[in-house]
Amino acid sequence: MATPLRVLIHGGGIGGLTLAVALARSGHTAEVVELRDELDALGVGIIQPSNALHVMREIGVLDACLEAGFPWEVLTICDPVGTTLAKIPQPRMDEAPSSSGIPRPALASILGDATGKAGVPIRFGTTISGLEDDGSGVDVTLSDGSSARWDLVVGFDGIGSPLRSRLYGDRFSPEYTGFANWRVTVPRTPEVQGVVVSVGRTSTKALLTPITDDLMYLAAVTAEEADFRPEPARAEELLKERLAGFGGPVAEALASVTGPEGIVYSRISQVTVDAPWHVGRVVLAGDAAHASTPNLAQGAAMAVEDALVLTRTLDEHDDVAAALTAWEERRRPRAMFVQNLSRALLKEETGSATTPEEDELLKIGMPGAAHVLVKPY
Repeated sequence: MATPLRVLIHGGGIGGLTLAVALARSGHTAEVVELRDELDALGVGIIQPSNALHVMREIGVLDACLEAGFPWEVLTICDPVGTTLAKIPQPRMDEAPSSSGIPRPALASILGDATGKAGVPIRFGTTISGLEDDGSGVDVTLSDGSSARWDLVVGFDGIGSPLRSRLYGDRFSPEYTGFANWRVTVPRTPEVQGVVVSVGRTSTKALLTPITDDLMYLAAVTAEEADFRPEPARAEELLKERLAGFGGPVAEALASVTGPEGIVYSRISQVTVDAPWHVGRVVLAGDAAHASTPNLAQGAAMAVEDALVLTRTLDEHDDVAAALTAWEERRRPRAMFVQNLSRALLKEETGSATTPEEDELLKIGMPGAAHVLVKPY
């Protein structure tokens, strides 16, 4: 844009804060509104694959992410008893490491600090209560009663996006996949030098992800009824029931879980906005537009790619509408590749029936996808 834009970002998660920093570094004015009261982070840890780390380099926080996390280069595949079946080197994008695990609170803190240093304010405990797009700008009223006019409003407000509901009603609500994710932080054992994946004989997958020198998280993907929620006091018991058939490093990690505290349970859902991701000057990004299952560990990576590419596309065009169209044309195929292959992998790993289209994607597989996703985005 010849003239810097004023951009309101709805959501202070990984994608929203990445966009805030990227916009500020390009000379735009941004503000973040976040419903939470602080930048806490749900969950335990997160994988940053090489393409996500490349974005972190572009916004100036790569070194901080690597210092706070645990970089690794090899994916290990084990059978249920813990015997190693394969060690697969992971590709790199430019000079960024192949992957790195990091605690979610650490990543939130890094991005929050970068947002502050970039001069972008974050308004906590606040959401959008009204907006009116007249084609040349968007008049926004916030839940604190304030109002302002913005050139663009971006919804990085997650899989349950209120902004998506405002634009589309319930047309693109989250779709539960029939599976759920259990995660808990445990001490890292020396042999876990990268992600270790073990698929059980039933519809259960376990994985270990190092996130610091001292810590890793144990995750289990299990088939669960849509209305199932574990009783908090029984979380340890229920998790151990589901992983009872695993040995090796998974069993060792499970043995270190000595209570229900810290066990995070979340249903695995996906969102596909099968319509334009923008309506006028209001645009959805990240999980609000294309939430995927976690099987490729690319959900957050797609969000930060969305953020960086949106900034670059706005800089390349003199018209907001043209920029948003060009951005979506560039982003949708890649995001849908991740979503579709992730869902196919979930089905394959858990013994569910796959479609002919999914069978074709599965020929690429997880190793092939890694090579696709280190190509320029």
